[in-house]
Amino acid sequence: MPDPVWTYTFLCLSAFFAGALNSIAGGGTLLTFPALTGVVSPAIANATSTVALLPGSFAGAFAYRKELAPSRRFVLRMIAPSLIGGFLGAWLVVENEQAFASLVPWLILTAALLFVIQAPISRWIKTHRPDHEPGPRTQGFLIGCQLLIALYGGYFGAGIGILMLTTLGFMGVGDIHRMNAVKTFLAAMINGASVVVFVWYEMVHAEYAAVMAGSAVLGGYLGARVARRLPAVYVRYAVIAIGFGLSAYYFLRSSS
Repeated sequence: MPDPVWTYTFLCLSAFFAGALNSIAGGGTLLTFPALTGVVSPAIANATSTVALLPGSFAGAFAYRKELAPSRRFVLRMIAPSLIGGFLGAWLVVENEQAFASLVPWLILTAALLFVIQAPISRWIKTHRPDHEPGPRTQGFLIGCQLLIALYGGYFGAGIGILMLTTLGFMGVGDIHRMNAVKTFLAAMINGASVVVFVWYEMVHAEYAAVMAGSAVLGGYLGARVARRLPAVYVRYAVIAIGFGLSAYYFLRSSS
């Protein structure tokens, strides 16, 4: 029996606003993932959400290509840990779907907390960002941090941009526009790697992912236009409220 029209309508709306959120302040996963859990299991919802939002990630990375060029050497250094972590994180979801389902409230709470600390992190980066690349030891340490961020990103993903901006602040990558470019490109690598695993293990609801992807791209395009007029801080507050509300909901549901 085919899904009712309202199901696709609801999923498309969640993807549209998720794409817009990602263009303005991030946090789109906090909309698509809960919407999908209403029709599929948490693990399938996570995989399908990642696939649906992937085109927007690559579109954002392409849009930043000019800002990305000066950091080409650094980006090449970070691709391997991003791909490896993304693969491993997604594989952990596949290996134990029940564990992932039990961690959902904690994962959403973690994402909400990351958005809470986003503003102070951004202020700190502006005042403490070095103007040169660190030495080999520090670079090795930060590559290890990128591997851990990618592992989390492959497992769930919400908030990885904030984590990457924090580590990029230590790398002397450049101004905030170049940092955003690097962050967006590496996030696309992490999500791309996890999608390969999810598709290989048939964890994706293809029909939902297809219609949501188109809506997310449209939302991302319109969101970028709105971002010029709407202060991102208000959107970030909305994401935080959504995150804590969803976390409370899933904690209550898991305890009942």
